[in-house]
Amino acid sequence: MHSYHLGIDVAKAKLDCALRLPDGKHRNKVVTNNASGFATLLEWLQKHGGAAAHVCMEATGVYWEEVALYLAQQGLPVSVVNPAQIKAFGASHLVRTKTDRVDAQLIASFCFERRPALWQAPSATEQALRAMVLRLDALQNMRTQESNRLDVAREAVRAGIASHIAWLDKEIDKLARQIRQHMDNDPDLKDKQELLDSIPGLGERTIACLLAFYGDLQRFDHARQAVAFAGLDPRQHESGSSVRGKPRRSKVGHSFLRKALYMPAMVTLYRTKWGKVFRQRLAAAGKPPKLIIGAMMRKLIHVAFGVLKSRQAFDSTLHGA
Repeated sequence: MHSYHLGIDVAKAKLDCALRLPDGKHRNKVVTNNASGFATLLEWLQKHGGAAAHVCMEATGVYWEEVALYLAQQGLPVSVVNPAQIKAFGASHLVRTKTDRVDAQLIASFCFERRPALWQAPSATEQALRAMVLRLDALQNMRTQESNRLDVAREAVRAGIASHIAWLDKEIDKLARQIRQHMDNDPDLKDKQELLDSIPGLGERTIACLLAFYGDLQRFDHARQAVAFAGLDPRQHESGSSVRGKPRRSKVGHSFLRKALYMPAMVTLYRTKWGKVFRQRLAAAGKPPKLIIGAMMRKLIHVAFGVLKSRQAFDSTLHGA
């Protein structure tokens, strides 16, 4: 149990911090979101007796990662929570004002009342792989945008767009090779890559995405947590005898993983034996195509989790193929 709780509202350039004291009052501080600001924050915590405070922040974007890693390395307990939790907590307390200062105090109060689980910092290898995978996705998005522009571009700018596309192609190929080399150079990642490669339907880039976010399974007690991390867990909507909404994906999770798993799910359903068996079984039960695709996205995480956890290659006989 901790007496001091620190809530941090993270932005690109600054950190709004609220330290909840044992008497329920708050002390506020704004620091820059860089190494200098982190050191200033630590000195400020020590000054107010919160050197061992339980720190809590939202997982928004990537701007929280450096401060979370820094504070964890300093020995402070750090929790990183889904922004939806803070939003719901604020609504439950009828909070009507939204400023960075108020948000920081709200996060500190959430930390005090809910005692969120501690965040486990990913290894340096996993951090590097995640950064490269996200960068590759950004480059691919840029190439798609430029390709769409090229189709309707005026002659005056076509050459520039074409040149940019050529540069993007080179960068994409270069980064893909770096990702491949990164996994080959790490024995643990290499072993996990070979295990995931045994799953029909998963390609090289999808495997890299899975390892970037699920490389360390110690963060998840079971496969359902891994599925929820991607926001692929089903959400029920029922109330009384009249409301019977269709179950949908919660989408309260990492959108990048849902995007990365969509095409592999399609390939698995229509190009692999075990995927065809899965699709036919759900179709025979009257399930619509979109639901079947979502179910396969969820199934791929379950299967990947099981393969990595057991250290056993994919066995098609366990899936009716």
